[in-house]
Amino acid sequence: MNAITAPLRELAEFEEGQALLKKTGACVGFTGCVDSQKLHMAYGLSDGFRYKIIVTFSDLKAREIFEDYQFYDREVTWYPAKDLIFYQADIHGNQLVTERMKALRKIIEGKPQTVITTFAALMSPQVPLEEIAASVIHIDADSSLNEGELARKLAEMGYEKNYQVDAPGQFSIRGGIIDIFDLTEENPYRIELWGEEVESIRSFDLLSQRSVEKLNEVDIYPATEMMLSEEQKEKGLRRIEKEAKEFEEKLRSSFLTEEAHRVKTQIKELREQVMEFSQMTNLESYIRYFYEDTVSFLRFFPEGESCVFIDEAARVKEQALAVEMEFRESMGHRLEKGYILPGQADLLYGWEETAGFLQHMRTVLFSSMDSSNALLKPQRKFDVNVKSMSSYNSSFDALVADLKRYKKNGYRVLLLSGSRTRARRLAEDLQEQGLASFYSEDGERVVNSGEVMLYYGHVKRGFEYPLLKFVVITESDIFGVQKKKKKHKKKFEGQKINDFAELRIGDYVVHESHGLGVYQGIEKVEVDKVVKDYIKISYRDGGNLYVLATGLDVIQKYASSDAAKAPKLNKLGSQEWNRTKSRVRSAVDEVAKDLVELYAIRQQQEGYPFSKDTVWQKEFEECFPFEETDDQLSAIAATKEDMESYRIMDRLICGDVGYGKTEIAIRAAFKAIQDGKQVAFLVPTTILAQQHYNTFAQRMKDFPVRIDLMSRFRTPSEQKKTVEDLRKGQVDIVIGTHRILSADIQFKDLGLLIIDEEQRFGVTHKEKIKKIKDNVDVLTLTATPIPRTLHMSLVGIRDMSVLEEPPSDRLPIQTFVCEYNEEMVREAIVRELTRDGQVYYVYNRVNTIADVAAAVQQLVPEAVVAFAHGQMKEHELERIMYDFINGEIDVLVATTIIETGLDISNVNTMIIHDADQLGLSQLYQLRGRVGRSNRTSYAFLMYKRDKMLKEIAEKRLSAIREFTDLGSGFKIAMRDLEIRGAGNLLGRKQHGHMEAVGYDLYCKMLNEAVKNLKGEKSIVDFTTTVELEADAFIPPSYIVNEQQKLDIYKRIAGVETHAESEDMKEELLDRFGEVPKSVDNLLRIALLRVLAHDLYITEVKGRNGELKLTMRPDAGIRVENIPEILGKHKNKLTFSARGTPVFLYRYKKCGVVEKDAENLIRLAEGLLEDMKEILLN
Repeated sequence: MNAITAPLRELAEFEEGQALLKKTGACVGFTGCVDSQKLHMAYGLSDGFRYKIIVTFSDLKAREIFEDYQFYDREVTWYPAKDLIFYQADIHGNQLVTERMKALRKIIEGKPQTVITTFAALMSPQVPLEEIAASVIHIDADSSLNEGELARKLAEMGYEKNYQVDAPGQFSIRGGIIDIFDLTEENPYRIELWGEEVESIRSFDLLSQRSVEKLNEVDIYPATEMMLSEEQKEKGLRRIEKEAKEFEEKLRSSFLTEEAHRVKTQIKELREQVMEFSQMTNLESYIRYFYEDTVSFLRFFPEGESCVFIDEAARVKEQALAVEMEFRESMGHRLEKGYILPGQADLLYGWEETAGFLQHMRTVLFSSMDSSNALLKPQRKFDVNVKSMSSYNSSFDALVADLKRYKKNGYRVLLLSGSRTRARRLAEDLQEQGLASFYSEDGERVVNSGEVMLYYGHVKRGFEYPLLKFVVITESDIFGVQKKKKKHKKKFEGQKINDFAELRIGDYVVHESHGLGVYQGIEKVEVDKVVKDYIKISYRDGGNLYVLATGLDVIQKYASSDAAKAPKLNKLGSQEWNRTKSRVRSAVDEVAKDLVELYAIRQQQEGYPFSKDTVWQKEFEECFPFEETDDQLSAIAATKEDMESYRIMDRLICGDVGYGKTEIAIRAAFKAIQDGKQVAFLVPTTILAQQHYNTFAQRMKDFPVRIDLMSRFRTPSEQKKTVEDLRKGQVDIVIGTHRILSADIQFKDLGLLIIDEEQRFGVTHKEKIKKIKDNVDVLTLTATPIPRTLHMSLVGIRDMSVLEEPPSDRLPIQTFVCEYNEEMVREAIVRELTRDGQVYYVYNRVNTIADVAAAVQQLVPEAVVAFAHGQMKEHELERIMYDFINGEIDVLVATTIIETGLDISNVNTMIIHDADQLGLSQLYQLRGRVGRSNRTSYAFLMYKRDKMLKEIAEKRLSAIREFTDLGSGFKIAMRDLEIRGAGNLLGRKQHGHMEAVGYDLYCKMLNEAVKNLKGEKSIVDFTTTVELEADAFIPPSYIVNEQQKLDIYKRIAGVETHAESEDMKEELLDRFGEVPKSVDNLLRIALLRVLAHDLYITEVKGRNGELKLTMRPDAGIRVENIPEILGKHKNKLTFSARGTPVFLYRYKKCGVVEKDAENLIRLAEGLLEDMKEILLN
């Protein structure tokens, strides 16, 4: 891009520096640089080098550079450092490996690129690049693959085998179809084999599991950096065991028996883990035992083609020293206690050794000030004269004044804008001011003196070279820091959670006609040479029910918010289930009636219409320091629309903690104040009141708004003054607990009531809230997720906005699962305190919590440790929480009370003691308490090492493993919470009814009740069964996995049209290969069932030459047309109306089973089509 680099060539220092860099091992220093200008300089100097490595001093800074450098070079990757201290935690998130693998892939492919990294990443030893390159699998149309061989190789490369690929780093193999999700790719691959020959390669979509595009060839890169063959594993383990034996003897001779024992058992377990379970997560720290020659990351780059740029060498050195010291200290402690071997303590390259590697490379050091304490001694130092741009604070006049001054002095100005249309508009605006401004897409056009060129692109800050008379101004200099543009994430709307995929043998299920039983699996039953799959459900007193797999839509998984409590099973053939159903149905009708009536009343009453947005409102909203998510924007728009209408607003905003509900409330409140109305914000706890008060005060500090707090933290005299001023109308917003509901509080003109977590208020408070609600706009916020099914049934009778999209700059929480170990706890706390953060330590037993807090205090004497639990006096608890929020306490040891709603962005480490004792939804909510800011946050889930625990703990911990990146475990947790949320929304009373029939059936009933009340036609509820003499099942060879099979059965049962049936067929062909005849029959029978259901037929039975159709007596058909249909099928079709109406069709069999089956299905299809035409239309 000449536009940006041309002026640099006029700089003597730049020309000289560039000439010096032609020599091997050259080291050049530039001082006087400013932040974003360093990248400009680096881009200019890097001309002619294939690889550019930019090294900085912190992850945060690296990410900033990564964002900024994309303006200069699209081929940019970010190479994060490994965490060498917590490496031995059992699980890490995949994120880190993914980013690293992407960078390594580009190096292996030899593509020119810029790598952004930190010095810490250069200090950890790496597996030689050749090893990684050698393990890449190349697959094209001419490849031949052996499934077993491939599976073994993929497992060695760190891929995990699963029955279905759900996440990066997994693969699955089923009958000639291989799915692999390479970490470095956006979409997973599907490879179809014919024998061992590759027939086709396609990429597919993770959510729908359907193919997206055809590919000619693919390369599969490893999912781990340590790929070990059996031989390498054995060799490495022998080395480890040899050293462990010597170390153990040394410890015993010093009488350190406990430590010696620890060494021995750990190494024994390591062998077991590697050889038996082939788990490789933990081996990072043993890398030197498995690979004789490890190298530094720098060695991956050929010296002649690479250039290293170091950002602020002095600070980089500081980071290097800190990393080294933390590592040495930590390893020293662990070595003393026998947690590691002496060889592991030498894992790291020291900073001097790493700086030594740099001496062979061409290096450029950038710094703002000259410092002697540098990493390397440059051969030449140049001082550059550069200035940072000052901010214009959105003042167009100030910008124009400066540009005119620049023009007069013959400066060249490059103005960058992140949007092409804005750039064009700005160019026109500046022309009107008499400036020579123009917009260009041509990056090679050189800017001439006196010109202002607008160009598309984004850097964080602008800069000026006074001697070169060259200025770069960015949009953020003019309008303040631009909010980050976010990439659009695919909305997870696909299928709703397929609960059947999670159905396991022994789970409770609800059959709509027979009630609650236990699922016992799929059984194949053969009757008269015809095979079908049945689902077996066992009931109370030994009754068993077999349900045809085609009729799966009447079965739901029974979900209750308390899965630990075993529900009571029903008895087959008894009336109790029908009684339960009708009891719940009447309760549901009542709830629906209340909701619909309440809604109607609110619709008729007239409220206060607020005026449209003012200038201040727009200005206020632009001060919001984050990028709004789409969900947030639509919720804000909906809220404003409600406020501006004549209706009384009653809107529910539902979204996870930290998804930006408060901002919606803040904007609504600000809007209300603009019309001179008062706002009351009601919250359940004193602490939350304080937090919201702080947030409101912070957001509105530049505007003349008076906000008061009513809670126990205010003195009586302060409270009295607030009460007085509220009556006079001098207070605009009052935030408080139920104190706001007291009788002494009178508003002059209340316009908006905001309620946070309404379900946490008691009955009396709720009654008071109801009274206020009558004629005031109300906005309710809740963090308990509201299930989508419920949301759908309430559309049109309850205004709701759901926030599902997380804020854009959230980093995934690094989750480690490991056995409890004091050293880990100490290090985790120390690490958080060194970056001035705070720590949650979750311990769930009240009687011993004080001892645990004392133990933590002993581990970290320099920290302020306090404990809190729900049995404390309320005042005391509040005091502690208040101190914690204000940063006066470093470590809070607490029970799970912290799962409810606290939002402290400074707490970014959480340690959970005995994590295996907590339920998934609890863990999920707890984990959501950290990771509220743009720092990396850590969650340590610790369990006691105990062999007996293995089985259950394994399951639970693997579920946690899934939910490290909101995977499917997250869905299970959501399920728990949703049911709780449903109870909150509809009231406690309904909760019992939900428990009685299971959540899904309850929602179905509610939906019907609402439709009835709204006068939409409701359908008579009955089920249709189809039993024909034809093989209709999914063969075990076609879909092996039982969960997948159930899922497909459930979805085939839900097929309603020909188009859906064809789509299902396509999907089966794509995912599992050629569709067998029995599965095709299954699809056709599903359509027959829909047809029959439309004709009010309850049963279609075809066997022994007879096709019998049983109809409901109250069938809504044209009875007068029955003779016509009988006439059409003369002598074959008869009709009897005695008791239950029945059509009977006699046909001849030919004796060949397959042919008879085909003829029977055809006959049924034809007959039902005729009946539909004659009896319905």
